[in-house]
Amino acid sequence: MRNESISRRQFLGTTAAATAAVSIVPFNSLFANGIKKPNSKVNGVQLGITTYSYRAISHKLDEVLEYVLKAGVNALEMRSVLEEGLGIPALPGRGRAGEQLSDKDKAERAKAADAAREEQRKWRLSLPMQKYADVRKMYNNAGVELHIAKFVPSAWSDEEIDYAYNAANTLGAYGITDEASVVACKRLGKFAEKHNSLAIYHTHGQFGEPGFDIDTLLSYSPANRLNLDVGHYFGATGKHPNDVIIKYHDRIPMIHVKDKTGPNHATPNANKPFGQGETPIKDVLLLLKKEKWPIDAFVELEYEIPADSDPVKEVIKCIEYMRNILE
Repeated sequence: MRNESISRRQFLGTTAAATAAVSIVPFNSLFANGIKKPNSKVNGVQLGITTYSYRAISHKLDEVLEYVLKAGVNALEMRSVLEEGLGIPALPGRGRAGEQLSDKDKAERAKAADAAREEQRKWRLSLPMQKYADVRKMYNNAGVELHIAKFVPSAWSDEEIDYAYNAANTLGAYGITDEASVVACKRLGKFAEKHNSLAIYHTHGQFGEPGFDIDTLLSYSPANRLNLDVGHYFGATGKHPNDVIIKYHDRIPMIHVKDKTGPNHATPNANKPFGQGETPIKDVLLLLKKEKWPIDAFVELEYEIPADSDPVKEVIKCIEYMRNILE
């Protein structure tokens, strides 16, 4: 089977020349004010960002690109900014926490949500792939590669999953990420095989749950891969994430990096600014440096932003923290 031997680097190589001629989405000059083309590969370790880190401040493709350039980063996991930046119809709000609804109100909300999901389905299936080619060219011209597209499509129709993989390939991404579950791992891998791509599953605290079996989840398809979140892993288990990375390094194309307290801390499993938690980030990065494994290390910003700061400044701090370890 074709995907049994495909590597992340091979996939990036096969897609490098895939972009057709495109018309650039207009945006202000990103190289004004001293912004230069970025390079966040440090001593062989590719540092990057998941755009979820900017969720509180922007869902616009050009603005997110500017933030990325300020961080000096050249590799991304693109999340909701992809579709939202291209104009997907929004889903209705979930309502206020603790809000009491009548059965009629619940039925009406469910009906509205179904209608909105159908509008999203129609939007996806009618969207020209040229739109994604435009996004790729805008980012690539600025020196940024789109390594991952996180669409979370395991609950979508078959046609929408095909759309997601077509979009990922057009972007030059080596795979799609979704949340780890039996349903997702059974379903998405087959589509990844079909599109000569990867299906990569993000973990939260599952490794700390009784009976969690990553081997079974990966076994459902040769295209299945693990996106280990080292912060969530340590926060849930208190164990060293390097044990998992060493065992599964050939099935891990990318990790998420965050700093958290462990389960035995006074405030267990809590997000902290980099360097203030207990996650052994230094050990993880130095392992990748030593072994030269092609595993991307993406910052996922989830700790509380200080009152005198913002996500752009905090991402820069996180990247610099990691860069200083590797230099």
